Amino acid sequence: MTLRLPKLLPQLTALLAATLVLIAGLAPGLAQDAGLRGTQRQGTIAPIPIAIPSFVGVDPKLAADISRVVTADLERSGLFRALAPESFLEQITNMNKAPRFPDWRAIRSDALVVGRVVPGNDGRVSAEFRLWDVATGKQLAGQRFATASRNWRRIGHMIADQVYERLTGEKGYFDTRVVFIDETGPKAKRIKRLAIMDQDGENVRLLTRGGDLVLTPRFSPTRQEITYMSYGNGRPRVYLMNLETGQQRVVGDFPGMTFAPRFSPDGRRIVMSLQQGGGSSLFDLDLASGRKRQLTNVPGAIDTGPSYAPNGQQVVFESDREGSQQLYVMNADGSGTRRISFGNARYSTPVWSPRGDYIAFTKQTSGRFLIGVMRPDGSGERILSEGYHNEGPTWAPNGRVLMFFREGQGANGGPRIHSVDLTGYNEQVVRTPSYASDPAWSPLLN
Repeated sequence: MTLRLPKLLPQLTALLAATLVLIAGLAPGLAQDAGLRGTQRQGTIAPIPIAIPSFVGVDPKLAADISRVVTADLERSGLFRALAPESFLEQITNMNKAPRFPDWRAIRSDALVVGRVVPGNDGRVSAEFRLWDVATGKQLAGQRFATASRNWRRIGHMIADQVYERLTGEKGYFDTRVVFIDETGPKAKRIKRLAIMDQDGENVRLLTRGGDLVLTPRFSPTRQEITYMSYGNGRPRVYLMNLETGQQRVVGDFPGMTFAPRFSPDGRRIVMSLQQGGGSSLFDLDLASGRKRQLTNVPGAIDTGPSYAPNGQQVVFESDREGSQQLYVMNADGSGTRRISFGNARYSTPVWSPRGDYIAFTKQTSGRFLIGVMRPDGSGERILSEGYHNEGPTWAPNGRVLMFFREGQGANGGPRIHSVDLTGYNEQVVRTPSYASDPAWSPLLN
């Protein structure tokens, strides 16, 4: 199936919806609103051909670097095909002058992005761009951004977000960060440190020194703060860290082990698992008052991995209360628990999509580790990726791309972070300097 897209229209609103036609029933509401339509042949998607010449500016290298960030972001999404610069018939030297559209049509470009970068005297850099529909010769978008010079890559991500949104009707996800576990050293004595990077794997920064084991970092949806678990003095506790100041504090001081923390959508509460006897139960904690509330209480059962729905009214979690590891959904106050997974497998690490339409999970069956999605009622289960020890999915803020990690095989193998979109056709490795696991995607920064 090859998805053939018509020439761009001025009202382009939903390329992403058109590509999702490949998944019958995956997002039924989206396809109905699509401004683009396509046919399917041979199981592939034909992305939009787009031309992104090097931006102009008094610093040609900086201008070219920013345009390369835009190009890389859009290509990595799988929805765009950047045309080779050597094919360009026109050299863009003035972005305020209308392009020669016949030249761009001749190389079969559907969209054109031009830009200009201007370094400031105050240590900042600014850039403006214009997005053109080559078929009609009309401008579809244009905007100016500025940031500190050291954060110049952000400008490229912000421009890519604008292009992506204008041509797909979906919010972009490029101006985001990912917190993860950086892993170094021999496999049997791995040092695990908290780290953060841009969504494309650039600008990696370590947040902890590696003295204590750290696990399960998660972003606050409302501020630059993360929660994570750390084994300090051999005892796992849940911590909060402010990413701007680096300050951290223990979330409560509970008698048993605490693990698998995750923020509520408003950032005011944390839901987590606390050890109780031979099992564990779910609790939520009000961050302002420090009051905790027990949500589950099944003697001997291990309830863990909770994740809020985006409206904050429900929680999905994993439990072995019926003999095998399965997924359950309950109301945020702990009432109305119902099982949603019924396959002959073990289900774990559920994460609710920011859009509310799907729950991602890890599935283990017959020695295989799968990353999949299902609807909140358990219907529509679909596998997106299979590999040796896949685990830990996390959603992009637009709910259309997932990251997860995959353990490498062999004595010297280690985990690497991968990304995949909801079609399952665009899996890629997110390159990091060291081994990396347990990613968690931030909200959009801008």
